[in-house]
Parts: sequence; C-alpha cells; structure tokens
Amino acid sequence: MNKQQHKTHFGSELDARVTRFGLRVSAGLTEHSQSLSGDVSERLRFAREQALLKAQAARKVQAATATAKPQVMRSGMALALGGTGGSSRWFKFASLMPLLLLVGGLLTIQYGQWHQQVAAAAEIDTALLSDNLPPAAYSDPGFSEYLSDEQE
Repeated sequence: MNKQQHKTHFGSELDARVTRFGLRVSAGLTEHSQSLSGDVSERLRFAREQALLKAQAARKVQAATATAKPQVMRSGMALALGGTGGSSRWFKFASLMPLLLLVGGLLTIQYGQWHQQVAAAAEIDTALLSDNLPPAAYSDPGFSEYLSDEQE
C-alpha cells in the first residue's frame, strides 16, 4: 500500500468513525427527546440549526481553499508550507529549485576538477617538450615523479 492510499484509508476510517459517533448521539437524543421539557427542546433545536449553519460555512470555506494558494501553517513547534492540490506551476518550480541548484553545483565542481587535471597534464607535457633530454629519460618510470617534485 503506497503512502497516498495509506492516507486515504485512514481518512475514510476517521470519517466512518465520526459518522458512527454522530449517529449514536443522534439516536440517544431522539430516544430521550420525549422526556425533555419544551424549553430544553427549543434550545436543542436552536443549537442544531446553529451547528448546521456552521457546517455549511465550513464546507464553503473548504471548497474555497481547495483552489487557494499555499500558505504557511504552524504545526506544533514547526512551520509548514500548506495548501491544497491546486498548486500553481510556479510553486512546483520553486519546489524543484533547490534540487536543480544542487545538481548544477555538483556539475560545476566536477568540471573544475577535470579542468585542473587537464591543466596539470599540459604543464607536464610542456616541461617535457621544452627541455633537452635524452630519449631514454622519457621511458624512465621515475621521470614523471621527478617532474612533479621539480615543479613544487
């Protein structure tokens, strides 16, 4: 089960539990509503209407934020960049920017090292070709070591 299915499974399980709890409370209130006085019944009716209005307002806000831009939210002691699935292309690009900068930096370092190696080989070749040496010196295994020590 991948992460998205895992979240969906727990979200649907939570919704099912909340629905069952609501049905139990509703059944309990309905069962005992016959024995309540008129004043209490009227207060319960008013509270139910207020709860329905708040639920409708919450649904409207949730629908409006579904297309809203990401925003910074506080989660415990940490800040998180929140938002919903309606992210813009700029937000996705900004999310990938650190990775692109890291790869670019690594490629620049690799190129710099390669350039250093080529420059060192060119210096050795220049020293070999500009110096008067007997041909046997070129085949000597310690000759390149001698050149390295001489340049330092």
